[in-house]
Amino acid sequence: MGAYLLVLLVLLVALSPETHAQTCSASGVISITQPHSGECNTENNSECCKPDISYDTYTCSPPVSSETSATLTLNSFEEGGDGGAASECDEQFHSDNELVVALSTGWYEGGARCNRWITINGNGQSVKAMVVDECDSKAGCDDEHAYQPPCRNNVVDASKAVWEALGMTEENWGELEITWSDA
Repeated sequence: MGAYLLVLLVLLVALSPETHAQTCSASGVISITQPHSGECNTENNSECCKPDISYDTYTCSPPVSSETSATLTLNSFEEGGDGGAASECDEQFHSDNELVVALSTGWYEGGARCNRWITINGNGQSVKAMVVDECDSKAGCDDEHAYQPPCRNNVVDASKAVWEALGMTEENWGELEITWSDA
């Protein structure tokens, strides 16, 4: 009986959210001193880096499961869009009408998920989208990243087509708590 309780206690501690959070701590910080006035692309209400604010960076993301919790954000993968440069997986820009996403650095796995499909569940709907880019969690506040902060470590950055497929009306686009899995 005592061994059973010990095993149960170990499992509870190992599976607790606080333990998972500890497995992916910030790996660094980015701070800027000069604003880049007019250079930040604010399409889709994108946040711009602000002087004298520190932004955490991450090389990891929370563990992936069959229902990985994440925050869905809005991104334009089109040339001149708030996504910045061409997509990392194919060095191409993508229409906002394509079902495409960028994943936080840890989930992107150095490109291992490139051109693979994931299933996104949110708003009572489900959609499959292709991974075409990294939502960079380890760098930001520079030209390559459209002068936007590093991505948080739990983001699925999605095209407008993904938001529409989830049945979200444009006035509700921005951030949505979702789950996702490899398709």
